[in-house]
Amino acid sequence: MKIRIVSVGRIKEKFIQEGIKEYSKRLSRYCNLEIIEVDDEKAPENLSHKEMEQIKDKEGEKILSKIPINSYIISLAIEGKNLSSEELSEKIESLMIEGTNEITFIIGGSLGLSKEVLQKSNFKLSFSKMTFPHQLMRVILLEQIYREFKIMKGEPYHK
Repeated sequence: MKIRIVSVGRIKEKFIQEGIKEYSKRLSRYCNLEIIEVDDEKAPENLSHKEMEQIKDKEGEKILSKIPINSYIISLAIEGKNLSSEELSEKIESLMIEGTNEITFIIGGSLGLSKEVLQKSNFKLSFSKMTFPHQLMRVILLEQIYREFKIMKGEPYHK
């Protein structure tokens, strides 16, 4: 199984880089992991709605250019479906059984995802109605993907 994470923005904080490194190492037993960063667009304060949409569209174009045609796309979006860890594990396992061999998770920038990215998504996943920094969300997502594989394999970790 290939897992790709396409994320807007660069990680500058060392503690977040260390978390990403740790979970990437753990996941190497279960999948082929690829993390792709696309540059974020500058988003000054007090943007109009139209300017926000333009920024999301530009970021969306960059995101979509990194996703192969055959990949199953899961976008992280507040308005997406909330799943428990067990339910997400079942979803990933079901995709694998159905023959999906590549899943791309998308983490948007500070303004969220463009309409086009959301429309092209096969599934929209919400971790919470709360807003998280998109840099930190990468670590949270990696930990959950690791947890899903541990659940699938019946290995201790998930409590």
